Amino acid sequence: MEVFSPLLEQAIELAAQWHDGTYRKSRWRVPAFDLPDDTALGVPVTAHVTAVAFTVQRAGWDDAAVAAAFLHDVLEDGNRFGQRFRRARLRQLMGDAVTLLVETVSEPRLDADGTVRPWRDRKVDYIARLREGPAAAVAISLADKLHNLWTMNESLAQGIDIFSKGEGRRALSAGPEAQVWFFKAVLQASRAHADDRLAPMRARLQKELDRFIELTGQTAS
Repeated sequence: MEVFSPLLEQAIELAAQWHDGTYRKSRWRVPAFDLPDDTALGVPVTAHVTAVAFTVQRAGWDDAAVAAAFLHDVLEDGNRFGQRFRRARLRQLMGDAVTLLVETVSEPRLDADGTVRPWRDRKVDYIARLREGPAAAVAISLADKLHNLWTMNESLAQGIDIFSKGEGRRALSAGPEAQVWFFKAVLQASRAHADDRLAPMRARLQKELDRFIELTGQTAS
């Protein structure tokens, strides 16, 4: 294995540029350094995509999968200028293999008129893509959902109500019952793929799902 990957370097740079100035819905850690008065510290989206990419890499996937993990939100999320990243441009910059993986794990968020589709409809289509897509895309999805759910659980453990809007945070788009349905559906869809590298990723996501169910008082059935 080469110690340096130009493909990964380009993916990291592109992800950092696209997500520059965009933040996660909330934070649970206390600031690690003093801030000026009236300043709120958010969690950059780049921290999330980096955690996802490292998880994919640690699970044994190749550079194309890790690059796609860094870029897994560029088609789905707009940048701070309100722009949408074009698939053709992603293919031109990153090639067919990376683009296919990013497309597979990107929710069809907008309808033909540019209106945001209902949460449940988006998730149903996303699950269908996972079942039919390549195993590497499933790995990216499991890593993404693992990091999302872990951060949700860390917030809940700190007594933060992630389901309602508050100072310095935005509410999640769906409540705990719907979240349990979605994470279970991701796990189930992942089982359509037999790659051994997915097994520890499923197990870790299941562990966080069990913790979420306990923290929110949901039923495990």
